[in-house]
Amino acid sequence: MLPATASLPYADKVAALHAALAALPGAVVAFSGGVDSTALLHACRAALGDRVVAVTADSPSLPRAELADAAALAVEIGARHVVLPTHELDQPAYRANAGDRCYFCKKELFVTVARQRAAIAPADWAVVYGAITDDLGDHRPGQRAAAEHGVLGPLVDAGFGKEDVRRYSREHGLRTADKPSMACLSSRVPFGSPIDAAVLQRIERGEAALRALGLRQFRVRHHGDVARVEVAGDEIAAAFAQRERIGRELKAAGYLFVALDVFGYRSGSLNDLLTQTAPR
Repeated sequence: MLPATASLPYADKVAALHAALAALPGAVVAFSGGVDSTALLHACRAALGDRVVAVTADSPSLPRAELADAAALAVEIGARHVVLPTHELDQPAYRANAGDRCYFCKKELFVTVARQRAAIAPADWAVVYGAITDDLGDHRPGQRAAAEHGVLGPLVDAGFGKEDVRRYSREHGLRTADKPSMACLSSRVPFGSPIDAAVLQRIERGEAALRALGLRQFRVRHHGDVARVEVAGDEIAAAFAQRERIGRELKAAGYLFVALDVFGYRSGSLNDLLTQTAPR
């Protein structure tokens, strides 16, 4: 269910967000460097000054390029940045990759923050993350982990949806305003297929190759020996024109077969497997 604030004018949402953040003693921001968490970090910095710290979970599910970009963004915003190694791959439930995989990932981050709290921030600072209203209707087990650990979602509470976040980002000159959506590498593996570091490295290598070819919005969906490549609808022609090179690069990453998905990029497309429905 959407919060009542979702129907507010944009200016009122911004005012509500600033007021809520300013009332906090400080904030520990779960920071991936994506569009939502970058906007949240900027808003926290504006409302709280130095009473904010960005925390990035570092594990094999985070591409090295995204880790480097998160560090650079924290510098640009002027926020202290802490990189915390997390070990979700040590958990059998995470590796099994059932439909609740994201729960164990977020739980690992929040538990790690709690364990190292004394070195990160004062105990009364709130832990916040970048949930938005668009997430409420999707399969997001990580929200359950946030609720269990008292983690706040200031953006969703203020009624921010994706367009609000991008508008805020443009207005404040954040270079993530038009950044393509990005999720962890594990989200490329169908539920029920086991995850390990080797699988994630193969996906990361494949996606790095697509980025080097000039594509912006894409996913390498991992189906064992098959890489199913999704690209944005307006990039399908460009991808098809480079299909042989894409094939070679993905084979070099460790795949035997490479397919271009005719439906194009769809956020959370592997969630279809949870309901056994496919795109029509």
